[in-house]
Amino acid sequence: MDNKQKTGSPDRDRINVNESYELEYWSKKFNVTPDELRKAIKAAGTSADAVEKHLKNVK
Repeated sequence: MDNKQKTGSPDRDRINVNESYELEYWSKKFNVTPDELRKAIKAAGTSADAVEKHLKNVK
């Protein structure tokens, strides 16, 4: 489970779609559906930067 007491760069740089609040946050941030976000993570990994780059190339 995600420990909300431990925040910082390692936590902010990764996307955990198993946490509903993260799925909602990143979906809104990248302006995609949760399913599109899951597909992007499967293709690019959990790094927020990698997912963002992947989504820009897909659209």
